[in-house]
Amino acid sequence: MTDPTETPAQAQRRRLINLGEIIALAALVISALGLWRSWSEKGEQAPIAVEKKTSIPLALRGKIEDGGKQLAIAPVEAGHALETLTIRVPGKPPLELGSDPNLAASQVESLLPDGASKRGAGTLAISIDARYIEAGTDRRGGGRYRLGYSWIDGGLFGGHSLRLTGLTRG
Repeated sequence: MTDPTETPAQAQRRRLINLGEIIALAALVISALGLWRSWSEKGEQAPIAVEKKTSIPLALRGKIEDGGKQLAIAPVEAGHALETLTIRVPGKPPLELGSDPNLAASQVESLLPDGASKRGAGTLAISIDARYIEAGTDRRGGGRYRLGYSWIDGGLFGGHSLRLTGLTRG
Protein backbone atom coordinates (compact mmCIF):
# COMPACT_ATOMS: atom_id res chain seq x y z
CA MET A 1 0.00 0.00 0.00
CA THR A 2 1.10 3.41 -0.80
CA ASP A 3 0.85 6.38 1.45
CA PRO A 4 -1.52 9.03 0.01
CA THR A 5 0.69 11.78 1.39
CA GLU A 6 3.80 10.48 -0.41
CA THR A 7 5.20 12.78 -3.06
CA PRO A 8 6.36 11.49 -6.43
CA ALA A 9 10.04 12.18 -5.49
CA GLN A 10 9.73 10.02 -2.40
CA ALA A 11 8.15 7.20 -4.41
CA GLN A 12 10.98 7.32 -6.93
CA ARG A 13 13.55 7.19 -4.09
CA ARG A 14 11.84 4.15 -2.59
CA ARG A 15 11.95 2.39 -5.98
CA LEU A 16 15.73 3.13 -6.28
CA ILE A 17 16.37 1.63 -2.85
CA ASN A 18 14.54 -1.52 -3.89
CA LEU A 19 16.60 -1.71 -7.13
CA GLY A 20 19.83 -1.34 -5.10
CA GLU A 21 18.76 -4.10 -2.76
CA ILE A 22 18.05 -6.41 -5.70
CA ILE A 23 21.52 -5.75 -7.24
CA ALA A 24 23.23 -6.38 -3.87
CA LEU A 25 21.31 -9.62 -3.42
CA ALA A 26 22.34 -10.79 -6.94
CA ALA A 27 26.01 -10.01 -6.19
CA LEU A 28 25.76 -12.00 -2.96
CA VAL A 29 24.32 -15.02 -4.79
CA ILE A 30 27.05 -14.89 -7.50
CA SER A 31 29.79 -14.68 -4.85
CA ALA A 32 28.32 -17.62 -2.98
CA LEU A 33 28.21 -19.70 -6.17
CA GLY A 34 31.88 -18.85 -6.90
CA LEU A 35 32.89 -19.81 -3.36
CA TRP A 36 31.01 -23.13 -3.57
CA ARG A 37 32.61 -23.94 -6.94
CA SER A 38 36.16 -23.28 -5.73
CA TRP A 39 35.55 -25.28 -2.54
CA SER A 40 34.11 -28.27 -4.45
CA GLU A 41 37.11 -28.32 -6.87
CA LYS A 42 39.64 -28.55 -4.02
CA GLY A 43 39.53 -32.35 -4.12
CA GLU A 44 40.35 -32.32 -7.85
CA GLN A 45 43.88 -30.93 -7.78
CA ALA A 46 45.73 -30.22 -10.98
CA PRO A 47 48.28 -32.85 -12.02
CA ILE A 48 51.82 -32.07 -10.90
CA ALA A 49 54.23 -31.65 -13.78
CA VAL A 50 57.45 -33.61 -13.29
CA GLU A 51 60.53 -32.13 -14.88
CA LYS A 52 62.42 -34.64 -16.99
CA LYS A 53 66.17 -34.38 -16.72
CA THR A 54 68.04 -33.98 -19.95
CA SER A 55 70.98 -36.19 -20.75
CA ILE A 56 74.40 -34.69 -20.13
CA PRO A 57 77.19 -35.73 -22.53
CA LEU A 58 80.11 -37.60 -21.02
CA ALA A 59 83.20 -35.52 -20.26
CA LEU A 60 86.29 -37.03 -18.64
CA ARG A 61 89.06 -35.58 -16.52
CA GLY A 62 92.44 -36.97 -15.56
CA LYS A 63 94.12 -36.64 -12.17
CA ILE A 64 97.85 -37.23 -11.86
CA GLU A 65 98.80 -39.72 -9.17
CA ASP A 66 102.08 -41.14 -7.84
CA GLY A 67 104.20 -38.35 -9.30
CA GLY A 68 102.96 -38.91 -12.85
CA LYS A 69 103.29 -42.69 -12.89
CA GLN A 70 99.51 -43.03 -13.09
CA LEU A 71 96.56 -41.04 -14.39
CA ALA A 72 93.14 -41.59 -12.75
CA ILE A 73 90.40 -40.99 -15.34
CA ALA A 74 86.94 -40.10 -14.04
CA PRO A 75 83.76 -38.45 -15.36
CA VAL A 76 83.36 -34.75 -14.67
CA GLU A 77 79.63 -35.15 -13.92
CA ALA A 78 78.96 -36.91 -10.60
CA GLY A 79 75.82 -38.54 -12.04
CA HIS A 80 77.86 -40.63 -14.50
CA ALA A 81 79.24 -44.04 -13.46
CA LEU A 82 81.83 -45.62 -15.76
CA GLU A 83 81.44 -49.26 -16.70
CA THR A 84 84.26 -49.66 -19.24
CA LEU A 85 86.79 -47.40 -20.89
CA THR A 86 88.69 -48.15 -24.11
CA ILE A 87 91.62 -46.05 -25.28
CA ARG A 88 92.50 -46.18 -28.98
CA VAL A 89 95.50 -44.90 -30.88
CA PRO A 90 95.66 -45.45 -34.66
CA GLY A 91 97.92 -48.37 -35.55
CA LYS A 92 98.07 -49.75 -31.99
CA PRO A 93 95.89 -52.34 -30.25
CA PRO A 94 93.15 -50.81 -28.06
CA LEU A 95 93.77 -50.51 -24.35
CA GLU A 96 90.84 -51.76 -22.23
CA LEU A 97 90.38 -50.28 -18.75
CA GLY A 98 87.75 -51.26 -16.19
CA SER A 99 85.17 -49.23 -14.31
CA ASP A 100 87.78 -47.50 -12.14
CA PRO A 101 90.28 -46.59 -14.86
CA ASN A 102 93.83 -45.89 -13.80
CA LEU A 103 96.17 -45.45 -16.74
CA ALA A 104 99.80 -46.35 -15.98
CA ALA A 105 102.72 -44.60 -17.68
CA SER A 106 104.04 -48.00 -18.82
CA GLN A 107 100.74 -48.61 -20.66
CA VAL A 108 101.03 -45.25 -22.42
CA GLU A 109 104.61 -46.02 -23.43
CA SER A 110 103.32 -48.94 -25.51
CA LEU A 111 100.90 -46.57 -27.28
CA LEU A 112 103.56 -44.08 -28.37
CA PRO A 113 104.56 -44.13 -32.04
CA ASP A 114 107.55 -46.30 -32.94
CA GLY A 115 110.75 -44.28 -32.99
CA ALA A 116 109.35 -41.47 -30.83
CA SER A 117 111.97 -39.33 -29.12
CA LYS A 118 112.62 -40.17 -25.48
CA ARG A 119 113.43 -36.57 -24.60
CA GLY A 120 111.30 -33.62 -23.51
CA ALA A 121 107.54 -33.43 -23.39
CA GLY A 122 104.77 -34.19 -25.83
CA THR A 123 101.14 -35.06 -26.31
CA LEU A 124 99.48 -38.11 -27.76
CA ALA A 125 96.14 -37.89 -29.61
CA ILE A 126 93.86 -40.62 -28.29
CA SER A 127 90.25 -41.62 -28.79
CA ILE A 128 88.29 -42.72 -25.72
CA ASP A 129 85.18 -44.89 -25.98
CA ALA A 130 83.23 -45.34 -22.77
CA ARG A 131 80.18 -47.18 -21.54
CA TYR A 132 78.59 -45.46 -18.57
CA ILE A 133 75.36 -45.29 -16.60
CA GLU A 134 73.37 -42.09 -16.25
CA ALA A 135 70.13 -42.05 -14.26
CA GLY A 136 69.83 -45.84 -14.50
CA THR A 137 70.26 -45.92 -18.29
CA ASP A 138 73.21 -47.48 -20.14
CA ARG A 139 74.88 -44.95 -22.42
CA ARG A 140 77.90 -44.71 -24.68
CA GLY A 141 80.15 -41.71 -25.04
CA GLY A 142 83.68 -40.52 -25.31
CA GLY A 143 85.60 -38.40 -27.73
CA ARG A 144 89.03 -37.23 -28.73
CA TYR A 145 91.51 -36.28 -26.04
CA ARG A 146 95.17 -35.33 -25.81
CA LEU A 147 97.29 -37.17 -23.29
CA GLY A 148 100.25 -35.13 -22.03
CA TYR A 149 103.52 -36.80 -21.09
CA SER A 150 107.18 -36.01 -20.43
CA TRP A 151 110.38 -38.00 -20.30
CA ILE A 152 112.68 -37.74 -17.30
CA ASP A 153 116.26 -38.92 -17.04
CA GLY A 154 116.84 -42.13 -15.11
CA GLY A 155 119.55 -40.78 -12.85
CA LEU A 156 122.73 -42.69 -11.94
CA PHE A 157 122.22 -45.71 -14.21
CA GLY A 158 120.83 -43.76 -17.16
CA GLY A 159 117.72 -44.55 -19.10
CA HIS A 160 114.55 -42.58 -19.34
CA SER A 161 111.16 -42.99 -17.76
CA LEU A 162 107.79 -41.68 -18.87
CA ARG A 163 105.63 -39.47 -16.64
CA LEU A 164 102.04 -38.48 -17.42
CA THR A 165 101.22 -34.76 -17.18
CA GLY A 166 97.51 -34.50 -17.96
CA LEU A 167 94.44 -35.19 -20.07
CA THR A 168 92.68 -32.52 -22.13
CA ARG A 169 89.71 -32.51 -24.49
CA GLY A 170 90.44 -32.04 -28.15
